[in-house]
Amino acid sequence: MNANRRICLGVLVALGLSLVGASAWAGSYLNRAALLLDQARVEQAFVRPRMDDRELVETAHALAEARNAAAHAMRVPKAIASVHPHLLLVFEDYERAFAALLAGQPAQFAELVERARAEEHIFRDLIGKLGYGLPAVPR
Repeated sequence: MNANRRICLGVLVALGLSLVGASAWAGSYLNRAALLLDQARVEQAFVRPRMDDRELVETAHALAEARNAAAHAMRVPKAIASVHPHLLLVFEDYERAFAALLAGQPAQFAELVERARAEEHIFRDLIGKLGYGLPAVPR
């Protein structure tokens, strides 16, 4: 095997390994994002018919704050970095929605939940345009 072929083969192997690594890291990010999004949707759906249960709303708000902090602390692959701010907006809107309920503003809660859902759709669309998808969370 001549030197040029060895160099080409080495470059192809290195490129393949780097793509697998980037894809695996993107997969971890997408797994974490899917879990956080699913839990946020479940909580707001559970709280919506029980808005008068203050302790439940306080718990949901604490979970939303923790989810928001976790999303802000996530390591984000470069391939997805341009989309991550949309994920952050989803969790910020959910946290604000529960804060609105605690402040006795159910209409603002509903508005913020709708904003969070719209932002999630934007996030999912952009992830798809980058060639990725969120995994399904089992029930």
